Formats: sequence, structure tokens, C-alpha cells
Amino acid sequence: MPEISIKPEIIFHLFGYPVTNSLLLSWIVIMLFFFMALKYFGESQKTKKDGFFYFFQFIVKAVYSLFESVLGEKTKYFFPLLLAFFSYILLQNWFGLLPGVGSLMVGHVPLLRGNNADLNTTFVLAIVSVVMIQVFGIKFLGFKDYIKKYINLTNPINFVLGILEIVSELSKILSFSFRLFGNIFAGEVLLTIVAFLVPVLASFPFIMLEIFVGFIQALVFSMLTAVFISGAIAKHH
Repeated sequence: MPEISIKPEIIFHLFGYPVTNSLLLSWIVIMLFFFMALKYFGESQKTKKDGFFYFFQFIVKAVYSLFESVLGEKTKYFFPLLLAFFSYILLQNWFGLLPGVGSLMVGHVPLLRGNNADLNTTFVLAIVSVVMIQVFGIKFLGFKDYIKKYINLTNPINFVLGILEIVSELSKILSFSFRLFGNIFAGEVLLTIVAFLVPVLASFPFIMLEIFVGFIQALVFSMLTAVFISGAIAKHH
């Protein structure tokens, strides 16, 4: 049976900093996305653009329309963050399914591992999401009005509701992080077990399923962030 580890494995140390297999794959994906963005920007400056530009633009406009259905005309303020969440999570999910990821070994340790199958990554993404929700709420409502959502001493009921709101915000971190981690890690375990027990071609339907799941999880994370931002910037009565 293949060895399955919940935590990422350390591949090497860089200036005393441990580099894990999940972190290594994340660097690869980030660099690829960076070069894609540079190419898109370069093509946008040309009079005659290639197919890559129009395909990339189509994807961006389609994602923008999804968020616009939640946030309306204010989408432009939040779109860079939401698109970053969607793109990063989607690419990390899909790259974790490529041949060689999890199978190329350095000693007894896989060289590469899907980044979202690392709870450290999903936990950080969740913290960034929840913090930015509060930042946008303060920006659009003002600190005084926004903080009343959590600290309201007008009567005992509002005070208790404020405490529940604080607990609710903190629980979003756990919800975001464990939902994404659980789905992606479970998918990787499933593919590993199927590939070990049955011939290679038998895992093909599961790979197609995981491609779809990777897209859905990226969409769910970014759309939930958009929904919570919409609630945070709405005036409370």
C-alpha cells in the first residue's frame, strides 16, 4: 500500500527554511501564472492579438459576471482579490492531478504534492479571506458603524448577538480551510488508492471527476468570499 501523509514532507532547506513538496509545487504554479499574466499584458498592448489573449479575456469576463451577480456594481472593488482566490485555488487543484505529482520520489518522499492538500495553505487562504472581509466592511461602512456589528452595548440581547457574530467570523476560517483541504486531500487519496489497486486506465474517470471538483472548490471558495463581503458592506439596521 502507498504511504499517505496528511502533513507535507520536507524536500530540502533553503537558507535554513524548510521547503516542502507542497510549497515547491506552489512556487511552480505561481511562476507559471506570472508568465501567463505577463503574456496577457503583452498581447493587450498589440494591435493584432492572438488566441491566448481572447481566451484569457473570455475567462476573466465570465468570472467577473459570476461575481457581479452577487456584488453588483461594486464588483470592481473586490474583483482582483476574488479572481486571485479563484485562479490560485483552481490552478493548484488542477496541477495536483498532473502525472508525476505524488509519484516522482526523492528517496521515500514525493517530490511534488498538491498545495491545497496541505492544511497550512488552506488555513492561510481562509485567514486572508476573513481578514479582507473585515477590511472591506470597515472601508465601506466606517470603523464606528462596522464595529457595532460585534460590540453593541445598547441592550443585553445586542451584546450577546455581537459575541455570536464574532464566533461566526472565526468559524468561517475553519469552514473555509477544512472544506477546501478535505475535498482536495480526499480526492488525492482516492486517486492514489485506485491507481494502486487497479490498472492505470481505471483511474481516468476519477481524474475527470477531480478536475470538476477542483473547479467547484475554487468557485465555492471565491463565491463564498464574495457573499460574505456583500454581507459585510451592507448597512445593518
